[in-house]
Amino acid sequence: MNVRIEPRWTFSEVRRAALALSRAIERRAPALASSKWWKEERHGVFLDYNQNAKDRTTCSAYSVRPLPDARVSTPLHWDEVPDCDPAEFTVLTIPKRFAEHGDPHASMDAAAGSLEKLLELAASDEAAGLGDAPWPPHFRKMEGEAPRVAPSRAKSSRTRSSQGQSSQAESAETESSPVKSGAKKARTKMPLIVVANSPDKNAALAGLERWKNKHSDVAKLLAVDDVLVDSMRGRSSTWTRIRLNLRHVPEELRPPQETPDPDDDPTREWRARRNSKGSSKDDE
Repeated sequence: MNVRIEPRWTFSEVRRAALALSRAIERRAPALASSKWWKEERHGVFLDYNQNAKDRTTCSAYSVRPLPDARVSTPLHWDEVPDCDPAEFTVLTIPKRFAEHGDPHASMDAAAGSLEKLLELAASDEAAGLGDAPWPPHFRKMEGEAPRVAPSRAKSSRTRSSQGQSSQAESAETESSPVKSGAKKARTKMPLIVVANSPDKNAALAGLERWKNKHSDVAKLLAVDDVLVDSMRGRSSTWTRIRLNLRHVPEELRPPQETPDPDDDPTREWRARRNSKGSSKDDE
């Protein structure tokens, strides 16, 4: 959804307002919407506040999408939204639609909105202790930003850190001290497994179906947003990785991590060479 605003705010302020809006929607409809940046924490519709960060791009009105039927990103009137079918808007149908109905975005510039109320909401969130959310990976670390690491990876890092601190503490005299009230609550590590890796998305999805057939009792317990289909990018290749979040599956019923089917990660050979070089240097 595109909304015109008055040209009075910086990219950072626009993103800050978008984040406040995303969180407000999530609070109002927690079962339908999510503002969580990490895929393993999402559910329902993801409200991507980071699309408002500087230099981010999105599809413009009337742009052709990379789909077999050449669908077009089409502006709609509000009364068309409930019953519309995206497959009806293609390069073959849009010229006629435009000639007959005109452009719903034609008067958009005449109704520019303000971000003041959203920025007030953002300030209220921050005063309540709700800090900034993660930025896209290619941005520099921002002041007040939450740790830019997936929750499933954060636990191992915290474990190593705590072990190091414990070792230091054991070698020194200890004194009792009050617990800091500002200590951050540890995140729960999600029980994720990888079921497919393939440069061919259809092959990866077929592998997912094979896994569901093999573990049919477990598959029935998965929610729609427990299936994470990731578009992965290497230096010169892309592939699809499919993971499953087993959070809704009782621990005693969770299948172990098996060899993904298919298991065609194009970066594996490169990572093996890199690890081999690292081991060689350590031996020296």
